[in-house]
Amino acid sequence: MSINPNMAEVASLLSEASRATILASLMDGRFHTASELAFMAAIKPQTASFHLAKLVEGNLVKVEKQGRHRYFQLANVEIAQFLEAFLTISPPPEVRSLKQSSQIKLLQDARTCYDHLAGKLGVQLTESMVSSGYLKKEEQQYTITPTGQLFFTEFGIDLTALTRKRRSFSHACLDWSERRHHLAGALGQGLLTRFFDLAWITRVPSIRAIKVTEKGRQGFKQIFHIDV
Repeated sequence: MSINPNMAEVASLLSEASRATILASLMDGRFHTASELAFMAAIKPQTASFHLAKLVEGNLVKVEKQGRHRYFQLANVEIAQFLEAFLTISPPPEVRSLKQSSQIKLLQDARTCYDHLAGKLGVQLTESMVSSGYLKKEEQQYTITPTGQLFFTEFGIDLTALTRKRRSFSHACLDWSERRHHLAGALGQGLLTRFFDLAWITRVPSIRAIKVTEKGRQGFKQIFHIDV
């Protein structure tokens, strides 16, 4: 009899294509209804509800009830980190249409990885902050330099509030499309929220891709020296 955790149970949840698509869709960090997730996975709402029940039972997804409606979200940030790591070893999808090709390109360019910025833009942003001396990479973590503390504060990031959160502050997350690290943790979340507040980025409906606005293109170039 094995005394190890049952990895096969988790693997069985991921082995079904529709469930895997639902989990990937929830990587945007937001709550979604079963109907919304059914649309994203191209399955019937009843089928989505069946798969969501399995995912909730397996503690990969949590559910909140508001009146007659139920909203689903990834159970926690650790699940998101696991899925992002799993994506790095997954083969790319077979492209069967121009629409699918365009969506993949959008995801590779910029997307949310649960609650922080990922894709080409996320990696460029992280590497820019390292080269500018705001962050220093140490093993699988980033640390803020004295110069970085001043920069983030002036950029509108409340570092004190972020350090109070019961989670990793600034760890390195391996990007599945770029195969390089981007900034995650509370600091990554704080930056993503700030970019939304500044109207530098907007969400692309139905997929977790991020679109950079004209204001954002100017801001990323002027402050982070990134051409988007």
